[in-house]
Parts: sequence; structure tokens; C-alpha cells
Amino acid sequence: MGFDYSLDFKKTDFRKNPELYRVGRGEQGVLLVEPYKSEILPHWRFKTVADAEKSAATIYKMFLAYKRAHDFVGMDMARKFLQMGYTRARRYANHASGRKYESNPQNEKTKEAESAARKRIKPQEEDWGTSEKAQAARVFYGYYFKARENATYKKMKREQQEHERLRKIWD
Repeated sequence: MGFDYSLDFKKTDFRKNPELYRVGRGEQGVLLVEPYKSEILPHWRFKTVADAEKSAATIYKMFLAYKRAHDFVGMDMARKFLQMGYTRARRYANHASGRKYESNPQNEKTKEAESAARKRIKPQEEDWGTSEKAQAARVFYGYYFKARENATYKKMKREQQEHERLRKIWD
């Protein structure tokens, strides 16, 4: 199931209402779900390898604290922030400007123009695999992988997705 963007995220406390949470795909909702966004975001940094190491370790510790509290939403949000650390650092490793495309495909008026814009990719940086951002991405990936593969997390995720599936049937 996809992430539910129809909720009023400014007024919803997902710690008090975890039944409203939807896992979604990848990083969906990472900057919306409170109070977790406000708890985790201040620790999220990837500018340097040292920043990434401190950030990823702190967020992973938060993941483990949410696990101890049996708080799946917190665990999933910490996992999403670790994943986002990896993907954003990789983006800047690949393209120093942070922009992959020559022009923003989302600004195009038609699907055809958007599709054409997605084919105009800027060249990858020469040091894409060794740069500071590439190293920062590897740091985040290691912690993201540990969170994603955590047995308790995987069990709770399956349970959450089953509850989501049943709610969809009942609604």
C-alpha cells in the first residue's frame, strides 16, 4: 500500500495515533510524520564523513530506542531518515549541484515533455565513487541496512502492513 498523503499531518500525532500510519515505499512521508520528524531531523547531517558518522550513529540509536519502546512508527521513521541520508549523499556524490537533470522534469507542462526532460541527465562527477559525499553515503547505507534487516523491525513491518491491508478491506 502507498503512503496516505490525505491525512492532516500538521494536526496528527502518530505516537498517539499509530494506527493512522502507513509504511508506504522507501522514504515516503519522512518529512511529514510527527513527532518523529521533529525528533530525528535535527540529527540528520551528511555534508562530511564525520557529520554522517555522528548523524547515522545517533539516528540508529534512536531506532534502537524506538525498538525498545515497541514503537514501530518511530523505527520506520528512523529507518527512512537513514535511507534518506544515503540517497541524498549519493545524489550529491553523483552531481555536486544536487541536480540530476538539466532542467526540472516536474516543471514541464506535458507528460511527453516531462519524459524528455528525464532523459537529459547531467554528467556524473568524476569522483562519484570516492568523494566525501560518496563516503558519507556508505556510512548511512551501513546503518540503513542494519535497521532495514533488523529481525524485530521486519516482523513489526509485516504486522503493520497486514493491519494496513485489513483496514483497506474493512473500509
